[in-house]
Amino acid sequence: MRCTPSVRSLMFVLVMLAISAASYAQVGISVTFAPPELPVYEQPPIPGDGYIWTPGYWAYGDDDYYWVPGTWVMAPEPGLLWTPAYWGWGGNAFVFYEGYWGPQVGFYGGISYGYGYNGEGYEGGRWQNGQFYYNQSVNNVNVTTIHNVYNTPVNNTTVTRVSYNGGNGGINARPTPQQAAVAHQRHVPPVAVQTQHAQAARTQPELRASANHGKPPVAATPKPGAFKDRAVVAAKQGGAYHPPANRTAAQPHPGSSNPAQPNRPSAAQPNNRPESNRPPAAQPNNRPEPNRNEPPQRQKAPSSDRPEPQRTPSPTETRPAPKQQQEQKPKKQEKKQEQDQQKPNGS
Repeated sequence: MRCTPSVRSLMFVLVMLAISAASYAQVGISVTFAPPELPVYEQPPIPGDGYIWTPGYWAYGDDDYYWVPGTWVMAPEPGLLWTPAYWGWGGNAFVFYEGYWGPQVGFYGGISYGYGYNGEGYEGGRWQNGQFYYNQSVNNVNVTTIHNVYNTPVNNTTVTRVSYNGGNGGINARPTPQQAAVAHQRHVPPVAVQTQHAQAARTQPELRASANHGKPPVAATPKPGAFKDRAVVAAKQGGAYHPPANRTAAQPHPGSSNPAQPNRPSAAQPNNRPESNRPPAAQPNNRPEPNRNEPPQRQKAPSSDRPEPQRTPSPTETRPAPKQQQEQKPKKQEKKQEQDQQKPNGS
């Protein structure tokens, strides 16, 4: 009887661990404004057998959305399918739900990612006898190298590029009973190459929504992390992106050529205006100080009079003129005497 409480507590812990493992897809991150629309892009060709398409999505980090390119990923084990990540409205913010691997595709917000992910389930391929078969109607398959294919047309009744569930303008979809049951099945988190792929996308300045305005230059890659591969696909059409003007400014990355960054500090300027008004209040107190120095300026007048006595040599410059006149007068008298002397001689 004494072991019963311990057994119950142990069972409770195991149940809680199972619940947490089933609900790990919800990541503890929320954003107050919606992600951009999904860009339009072509799917790169399949690199080989066993690869499953994982669609691109908008992630969030460093105060900005950034695009994680779609890519082909080798399934961690036969029989597993990929449930894409998605954003869902949580009542006061958008909550991010991480993707996962599982025996069945679960709920991913009703988001139409394309290439088999049309909002519910997956029509891009199926497992058969331990081998994955690709639906040629929705995948870029080279039948000369990939032989395990089939062709089943997919009816896209509604095509939308909205990238979030619920909220204002979001996809109005709720999990079905089957999808709710899938949420409690065994899940495998994203494999290491997927995590590295997302982390590398975060460090690419050109993949930030504020830089590409919803049209990423690298929309899809043939393999995870192959951002410079020749098979990289750029977006043909971007999605609308309307971030609020008063949101927190994102920190720029080194070497980023983000054209929207110069506009971001303007959102922070109103917070600094009260501080900028304080220094002018102190300036009027400093203005009377120049008036205290006016008496020294008045004392400069005598110093300006001192050089005037040095100008007294000007009269000395005029003294030679009278001397010249005095020297000229005797010469005139000598000429008169010579004329007077010449007159008697001429008479």
